[in-house]
Amino acid sequence: MAVTASTSTEDLGKSSVGKLLAQYSIPAIIASVATSLYNIIDSIFIGRGVGPMAIAGLAITFPLMNLVAAFCMLIAAGGATISSIFLGQKNYSRATDVVNNVFSLCLIHSIVFGGLTLIFLDPILLFFGATEETIDYAREFMQVILLGTPLGFVFIGLNNLMRATGYPRKAMISALISVIVNLICAPIFIFVLDWGIRGAACATVVGQFSAFVWVLSHFLSRKSSIHFKRHNKWLTWSIIKRIYAIGLSPFLMNVCACVVVIFINRALLDYGGADGNLAVGAYGILNRTTMFFVMIVFGVTQGMQPILGYNIGANNFDRVKRVLRLGIWIGVAITVVGWIVSEGFPDVVSALFTTDETLVGIARDGFRIYFICYPVVGCQIVIQNFFQSVGKPQMSIFLSLTRQLLFLIPFLIIFPRLWGVPGVWASMAGSDIIAFVVAVVTLWWWMGHTMKKMELNARNS
Repeated sequence: MAVTASTSTEDLGKSSVGKLLAQYSIPAIIASVATSLYNIIDSIFIGRGVGPMAIAGLAITFPLMNLVAAFCMLIAAGGATISSIFLGQKNYSRATDVVNNVFSLCLIHSIVFGGLTLIFLDPILLFFGATEETIDYAREFMQVILLGTPLGFVFIGLNNLMRATGYPRKAMISALISVIVNLICAPIFIFVLDWGIRGAACATVVGQFSAFVWVLSHFLSRKSSIHFKRHNKWLTWSIIKRIYAIGLSPFLMNVCACVVVIFINRALLDYGGADGNLAVGAYGILNRTTMFFVMIVFGVTQGMQPILGYNIGANNFDRVKRVLRLGIWIGVAITVVGWIVSEGFPDVVSALFTTDETLVGIARDGFRIYFICYPVVGCQIVIQNFFQSVGKPQMSIFLSLTRQLLFLIPFLIIFPRLWGVPGVWASMAGSDIIAFVVAVVTLWWWMGHTMKKMELNARNS
């Protein structure tokens, strides 16, 4: 059931915080879980239907997939936050302008990025760590994904706006459409038509097209509270600047993730010896598993975003604090579950993806080390996304850069020299715990200084 603009704004400012967070987070979590399950099942199809080297080839594409996500979220996250703030200020005309601008920017970014990357695809994959054994798999997968980037960009950009403007259930449905179509097509393309890893990519693009049609129909309908208006400006510099400013945090986070994965892949190849490609494949298994739980936490932060954005815009600071506290508790609970599963059953999880005993053994060791500090990851993610949601992207950028550049990359240079492949896994665990401490201290400082000033200014105005 859609949430109208008027009902949405009244609820966001007055209803129970717990009820609102459930209303907005549960659909986002369902969508995130569905997407993560698709990624896991897709990897299982590739691992069992094509082979362990295909898993390694898929892992080589992770940096490039992070870059795709970076340029997409630069627009999607910024547009969602700004539209929520405008709704909190009762400025519905500007919220509509955001929709037009997000659509235009998604098309421009996807065409330019996808086209340039296709031209230089092989050199990029080799730089990311592809070998003779894995580059064909990585190339086949990314060629199809890059051709479909306009569909994916518009789908994700508008889906974030759909949630932010009061339609969390419809946003969930669009994600489910993409996943369900993927899951139907993937086994047919991979096993029946024997398209291999290219079939997995084709299934992804077909799923994105289905969701693209769904979200586009929503914003074309005049029944939607915020929709396309032909006579409004489609590229407005004042809005674009704000979209980029707020979207810069997730953009840099994904760019940093790209750089980090390059370091990880190269370290695993360098220190993995004859099993270097399998070590990269093991990282692919760990990555899919950790992202399953991280995406659930992101679902919580997506549910928090419209509530935080609206209440910051309306100067309801007590509600902002309550949403933050509840979000942190939920985020930590989710990553604790991830820690229990990964530390308690690493062989079971690894064996889902492959029957190769060597690959299972490498992945098992990775789970034991990498997930040791995992419970604190949920708190760090919620705090980082909190700053983005309240329109303070510089703080979110700072937290993203400290974890991935200031801590993780130096660890990836030092630890593998001392301990080999286990040092790669230890690098990620060490950076997680230090990033958690930095995030908590940063939040404590900001709440005690900047937010207090905002409260005083609101009382005096």
